[in-house]
Amino acid sequence: MELKKRYKAVFFDLGGTLRIALNDEPYMRHARRKMAEIAGTDLPYEEFYQLVEERYEPYRKWALGEFKESGDEELWCKWLLPDYDPVRIAQVCHELSFQYRQTKGRRVVVDGGEEVLRTLHERGYRLGIISNLIGENEVPDWLEEDGLDQYFSSVVLSSVCHLRKPGAEIYRIASRELGVDLADCVSVADNVKRDLTGAVEAGVGCNIIFRSPEKKHPVDVGGPVRPDAVISDFREILDLLPALN
Repeated sequence: MELKKRYKAVFFDLGGTLRIALNDEPYMRHARRKMAEIAGTDLPYEEFYQLVEERYEPYRKWALGEFKESGDEELWCKWLLPDYDPVRIAQVCHELSFQYRQTKGRRVVVDGGEEVLRTLHERGYRLGIISNLIGENEVPDWLEEDGLDQYFSSVVLSSVCHLRKPGAEIYRIASRELGVDLADCVSVADNVKRDLTGAVEAGVGCNIIFRSPEKKHPVDVGGPVRPDAVISDFREILDLLPALN
């Protein structure tokens, strides 16, 4: 089934959408060890990790409540490790963010993801990423290493612009970078409460919800704000969006 309207651009969410986190305990344990090593703590690495986890909760409450995100230096020097040497922590804050995210799983591109990106790019769509996440360097580095950066005209990360979904402004930033009106954009994401409501409020023309393999419970799309399409296989995007030329 194709969408009735012809759109010009597609925004992708990352976590649970374009990228999936695999539960790889040896990989995650290595990241916990690496965090402690980088920070120069005297605590055992598991104890250090639990300290960071406890301190992350008030940060997360603030970020979710204010629709904001700290950059790496502020995150670690102000929120997570304020009692550690600020000079050292400022020097290693990017790596700390990277390793902390790896403690949550080993991230891989969703099945069919690269095929979808390549095909949409060939079909004439402008592609972008809009993602809530900590860490300023991980995503640009990953895109370059995997050769996916060639497909994207805009990458808007909450950790860089300091704004989060569902706030509407992060969508407006991406729209301006792509040079495409939000009404002519498609959003592909997995979270109804965060991604769908924010995109609709911002004026995104079409919203596709992906039933992510990360979800432990069925996605409820029967609320007052409903997506234009729901997919279970990422490749279904190609059935919805035909070539522009």
